[in-house]
Amino acid sequence: MSLGLRILVLILALAGACLAEAKPARVTIGPNLTDLSLSPRMTYLVDPEGRADASTMFQSAAQGRFQPLPNGNATFGFGDGAYWFHTRLFNDGNSEERWLLVLQYSLLDNLDVYMRYPDGRVDHLASGDKLPFSARAIRYRHPNFWLNLPQRTEVELLVRAQSESSMQAPLHIYTFGAFAEMERDAQIGIGLYDGILLALFFYNMVLWLSLRDSSHFWYMCHLAGFGMVLFCLNGLAFEYLWPGNPWLANHAIPLAMAFSQMAMHQFVRLFLEQKQRWPLGDKISLAFIAFYAAVGLSSLWVDYRTSVQLGTYGVFPGVLAVLYQTFHAIRRGYRPARLFLAAWTMLLVGTAMYASVSFGILQKNFFTEYGIQIGSAMEMVLLSFALAYRYANLRSENENVVREANEQLERNVSRRTAELSAALEQLADANSRLRESNRRDVLTGMFNRRHFREVFEQMLHHAAETRQPISLLLIDLDHFKRVNDEYGHLAGDECLRGLARNLADCLVQEVAVCARFGGEEFVVVLPGVSATRVVDIAERVRRHIGAVPVRYAGKEIPMTASIGVYSVPVGSSMSADEVLHQADDALYAAKNAGRNRVHVSA
Repeated sequence: MSLGLRILVLILALAGACLAEAKPARVTIGPNLTDLSLSPRMTYLVDPEGRADASTMFQSAAQGRFQPLPNGNATFGFGDGAYWFHTRLFNDGNSEERWLLVLQYSLLDNLDVYMRYPDGRVDHLASGDKLPFSARAIRYRHPNFWLNLPQRTEVELLVRAQSESSMQAPLHIYTFGAFAEMERDAQIGIGLYDGILLALFFYNMVLWLSLRDSSHFWYMCHLAGFGMVLFCLNGLAFEYLWPGNPWLANHAIPLAMAFSQMAMHQFVRLFLEQKQRWPLGDKISLAFIAFYAAVGLSSLWVDYRTSVQLGTYGVFPGVLAVLYQTFHAIRRGYRPARLFLAAWTMLLVGTAMYASVSFGILQKNFFTEYGIQIGSAMEMVLLSFALAYRYANLRSENENVVREANEQLERNVSRRTAELSAALEQLADANSRLRESNRRDVLTGMFNRRHFREVFEQMLHHAAETRQPISLLLIDLDHFKRVNDEYGHLAGDECLRGLARNLADCLVQEVAVCARFGGEEFVVVLPGVSATRVVDIAERVRRHIGAVPVRYAGKEIPMTASIGVYSVPVGSSMSADEVLHQADDALYAAKNAGRNRVHVSA
């Protein structure tokens, strides 16, 4: 073979290797798969001008120009241009050929889906809140599309997303049955939360009409605006209120956000009595009210992105200003400010977390997406207002008793004082139960993750100061998804409760702190237990779990667990996150090694 021919062959081989590397890995849809998150399995490319067409992008994907998503996360914050996402879907024997592609974010303006089949045919579908709601495949709050995925066929999927809102493209595919089950649970959660908002709204309306206290009116306005913001963010406003009006679907968010924030700062002014107690704080609140009034008015002609960014940027200093005003009132001895702080802290922090996702500061997860919807703060608000209303009635009755005949004064005052004491005792008991419930996991009765972190950090600090050993077990039920699939989720819940009972029985002789860490993971802290002894304890726990099956509905469900073990070096100043990371690595190694075993971190 001549030298020139050898060089040509080498060039062709290298080119073939490059093309092979450029071809993206495909997503295999197995026979038992019912739903799958595509975002971690997709690549993306940004078109800054937003002018490229699908054929150009199919070619770019074949050339390997698409990049993996950062950490598998499809949240990019606010950005210009169009974002293209690409993957290949291969139906490997799944009997379901019709799949629903859902973008689990309601606010994208334009979303185009291209599917290229082996015969060269390209199907194009379009949705987004710049199009009427009827453009969607099914009537659902998030943009969605039907995908046809024949068996033993590879379909190339290309998605184009462009929006003035925050760029978030979490893509998920479902069979219709899996989608219906997922949406049922989501609708229940949204309905419960909206019900709490409505209850708070009408409760404050009654108080406002009966007491004529304007602070209740402005809090009621804040709830209305806040509820409308969430209704829009969830996509429900576009679905139920204005499905044929994309313009209103986009402008309702900045308008509702501005109205909600104006009402909130006005409520702060009145509740904290800033005009009389702190004039400077009153001026700060008025400045925020004026700012959001300008944002709301300007949103009618300013583009969506600018108005939403202005309103969202205002959330951060607004949260800090409200918290500072509250602390200032507490330092000045204004006691109702303490109740105000307890009632608003979680709501304000949750709002800031959601705004952080819009700018790409925090990743999108359950806590950041639904932080402002956590209802525990709402219960505190109801409890606080109920006490205030009861206390006001008792005080009014005591004042009437004082004006009665002198011979009845002492007896009536004593009776009213006893009622007030009983009410305060009931409140103290309710607060005590509430604090305990906030520390416990509802399903298993064990400590929850938040309380565990607080206790664990204290135990680590104490162990480091006293130079005592401390060990950690991270326990995960093996094949828990299989239990849910074969026996049902209620059986899975009983398995979690059974694991909690097994841990309590097995560690009854040990000084241990047990908690549910999340899902089917549990964590055990053993203060004073050395590295040599903790392995025996872990093995005893593992054997006990495997030896005691869970009985449910007349069936015995066998259980096994994988355990990651880590012993903190004596005198070490490791943080809680570092220790948990070591134990998690050990747990991961135990599962990789075949499950139902104990692995000790090095």
